[in-house]
Amino acid sequence: MTTFAELGIDQDIVDALASKGIVDAFPIQEQTIPLGLPGQDIIGQAKTGTGKTFGFGIPVVQRLGPNPEPGVKALIVVPTRELAVQVYEDIDMLTSNRPTSVVAIYGGKAYEGQIDQLKAGAQIVVGTPGRLIDLANQRLLDLSHATEVVLDEADKMLDLGFLADIEKIFSKVPAVRHTQLFSATMPGPIVALARRFMSNPIHMRANDPDEGLTQANIKHLVYRAHSLDKDEVIARILQAEGREKAVIFTRTKRAAQKLVDELGDRGFNAAAVHGDMSQEARERSMAAFKAGKKDVLIATDVAARGIDVNDVTHVINHTIPDDEKTYLHRAGRTGRAGRTGIAVTFVDWDDVHKWALINRALEFGQPEPTETYSSSPHLFTDLNIPEGTKGRLVTAPKAARPPRREEERGSGCRGHPRPASSPPRRIVVGRGSRPHR
Repeated sequence: MTTFAELGIDQDIVDALASKGIVDAFPIQEQTIPLGLPGQDIIGQAKTGTGKTFGFGIPVVQRLGPNPEPGVKALIVVPTRELAVQVYEDIDMLTSNRPTSVVAIYGGKAYEGQIDQLKAGAQIVVGTPGRLIDLANQRLLDLSHATEVVLDEADKMLDLGFLADIEKIFSKVPAVRHTQLFSATMPGPIVALARRFMSNPIHMRANDPDEGLTQANIKHLVYRAHSLDKDEVIARILQAEGREKAVIFTRTKRAAQKLVDELGDRGFNAAAVHGDMSQEARERSMAAFKAGKKDVLIATDVAARGIDVNDVTHVINHTIPDDEKTYLHRAGRTGRAGRTGIAVTFVDWDDVHKWALINRALEFGQPEPTETYSSSPHLFTDLNIPEGTKGRLVTAPKAARPPRREEERGSGCRGHPRPASSPPRRIVVGRGSRPHR
């Protein structure tokens, strides 16, 4: 394995990485850094979790020099707010031993703080297309000296309809520049973009944590579960041996909020990230999860792009994803950085056909999800859950927690709040019979 010190990286950057326990380079970093440092244009085919942020970030920081002049010299464009925060944190860490200043620019937050940092002379900007163009049009963001440009998750930008915005951004940066583009897939429009805006780029493909490796280090479990029993099943899974952090995906914002309330009532330390929350609230939840103050994160797909945490051991699909790409993206939140992980998917009675399509596309060889209840013996053996575990933490007596206002509590069946003192719901359904909805 190659260390960062062996890749020709400035000592202060090596030291910044080492202070966080990061010494060895991932494959994408070994490939891109030696080319990026002298200014070679790069197309990196890699997904979140492969280490691509340092792959493009280290050359950007080093090429600006140890003491760059004030003003924007580097621009990193990302598709979502969550990814902007994540990339900003990584680049800010790389510059911790030099005066280079980094600013994150994205919607959902007040303009003032971002504008103040630009006026103070920030040299590296990490931002989403809409807010970047907005500030550039107001002449508050000058990109005419940004000779380092990175497009991260370019295919996601295509999916979100940002391609026209990307073209506008390229019209504002210098014609002679160092450009790096990263994308998980290479659809035609992204290839065309690279041809137009890059100079003789070298195309590299990193090991993808969502392909090949995933099958080896992630255990996939698929259960046909009754919707009224899911909360109890989840609460028992969260007590599995070896469980560290867990991410639970829901289809809707309402389901995410309801589940976080329900798990809180059961004594779990859960946070939510969904579109009805303010950007600040989402960032607080993500920060608490990364820091380990919360060990369960409940998220919708739209809000999940920025979940890049290495110690997630369990991913639970509360509702089945729409297709195999979304499934891989969700499952890829666990089993990162060479670790093992478990992905559990619940398939509702009406969604069995969706699972059939995902199963066929990913060749899992399990066309029929296993019918599963909170009392099913195989649930305990599959997930290494201690025998006799119930869906409520005994370490968190309800009397010790202050009562919550009725409107804050997660609603139970038929929209009525469940009294704080009620026992966990148990659904008793005969094995093999179809429950009534």
